[in-house]
Amino acid sequence: MVLLLGVLCITWTTVTLWQGGVADKAIIRSSGKIFSEVPLSRNQIISVPGPLGISRIAIHNRQVRIAADPSPRQYCVHQGWLKQAGEIAICLPNQVSVEMSGRGKRYDSLNY
Repeated sequence: MVLLLGVLCITWTTVTLWQGGVADKAIIRSSGKIFSEVPLSRNQIISVPGPLGISRIAIHNRQVRIAADPSPRQYCVHQGWLKQAGEIAICLPNQVSVEMSGRGKRYDSLNY
C-alpha cells in the first residue's frame, strides 16, 4: 500500500510539472498492469475489471474519461475529460487508471 501511494505521488508530481502535447492513445491500467492501449481515433466505452468491480472508460472526440467506477468517493469520475498527453485519472480504491499518451510532450516548468 505504501509503495502504491508512493507511485501515485510520483505520478501526480510528474503530471503536474509536465504539460502534454497532442495525445494519440489512452493507456489503461488495472492493478498496476497495462490492461489495454487504445487509439483515440474511435469513440467507444471500455469495461475494465478491478478489485471492487467494473470501471468504464469512455473515449469520445479524441478525449478520454472514467465515466463510471465502483469506488465510494468517485474522485476519478469527477475529474472529467482528459485532453492532452500526460494527463491521468486514477481510481485508487479500484486500482484502475487511464493515461493520455502521445508525441510532443514538453517540459514547461523549467522553460527549456
